[in-house]
Amino acid sequence: MATTKLDGEKIQLAGKMPAVGGAAPKFTVVKKDLSEMKLADLKGEIVVLMSIPSLETGVCAKEIRTFNEKLSGLNGVKGLMVSKDLPFAMHRFCEVEDIDNIISGSDFRYDEFGRQYGVEILDGAFKGLLARAVFIVDQELQLRYLQIVDDIGNQPDYEIAMDVVKKLLDETES
Repeated sequence: MATTKLDGEKIQLAGKMPAVGGAAPKFTVVKKDLSEMKLADLKGEIVVLMSIPSLETGVCAKEIRTFNEKLSGLNGVKGLMVSKDLPFAMHRFCEVEDIDNIISGSDFRYDEFGRQYGVEILDGAFKGLLARAVFIVDQELQLRYLQIVDDIGNQPDYEIAMDVVKKLLDETES
């Protein structure tokens, strides 16, 4: 069982971390229009998958704005943020913040993403929410990178994540 921290306090995460190099675990999330989306719907694209506790926090909002900017203009790359926020709140945030390079997906209905990816928080103030993590999935739905952020209050390592994306894009062009 993996752990992370929240304001320096250790917290337990449910589920098992997927193995880099293996198949990315399947999941279904709910999009802003209440339709469902599966990871398989993104086959053929590089997917930057962002697990966040809630868009109602400044740290999560900053992360999504930052990834939205970094993913701008990258053909063949999709961003997908997943949280337990309701689809309506996610949609409102994306509209207000002009988030157009990231799809929002809520885990509220099936509650499977957190356990499939080992990021559901089991204790502490954020119990039941998702930990901050970044997963990069290639065009064949293989997990190529993961980072569980060491403390939920910290930002992910954008530089490393984007280096992985660029490497996958280069492999595609070769």
